[in-house]
Amino acid sequence: MVTDRSPTAIDEAGWHWLRVKHVTGFPRQARDAYFPTHDVIRPAATTEADLPGVDRARADALPTDPETVRDADRLALETTYLSGKWLVERPAGAVDDLWEGVVDDVAAGRLWDAKVTTRAGCEAFGETDHVVLVFTPNYFDRADVDRVRRRLRDAHGVTEEIRYRPDVYTLDRVHAERLGPLTDSDASRFRA
Repeated sequence: MVTDRSPTAIDEAGWHWLRVKHVTGFPRQARDAYFPTHDVIRPAATTEADLPGVDRARADALPTDPETVRDADRLALETTYLSGKWLVERPAGAVDDLWEGVVDDVAAGRLWDAKVTTRAGCEAFGETDHVVLVFTPNYFDRADVDRVRRRLRDAHGVTEEIRYRPDVYTLDRVHAERLGPLTDSDASRFRA
């Protein structure tokens, strides 16, 4: 297990992601305190009434029509697959410091979960920049999604616009017909 190397130092073939649990030792399930600490709705307790709104005034910023976005939200609710992530891209010269700060925040309970592409991952995916994924457990809880975005901005200097992608958009194309353009890797639910 890799615990003492930065994302840019990991170049072994097949090792595309470094997950926070490889560094902190804490799997998601062990971070139960996150929910009451940040007043986050647990996925199993989420109902139709908690569906996030679709800002129809900004419908042009959505990857597809508002009805398809709402249908994807309903699919997430049906499957209780409510996690999602902010995607932060950084060049090799800047990703290690950001990753270290994010890992510290997960270990302290300020963030729920995270992973980052390694050097081997960037090479395998044909990317020049690394991507740090900072997860929230329930994207229907917009207050927590926004709190995590503020934390990235205020504590980690992520001041550029970034996108938030629900994990339901990446269900291995099982629901590709239902999700349509949301399965595209550039699709996002929120931008901030």
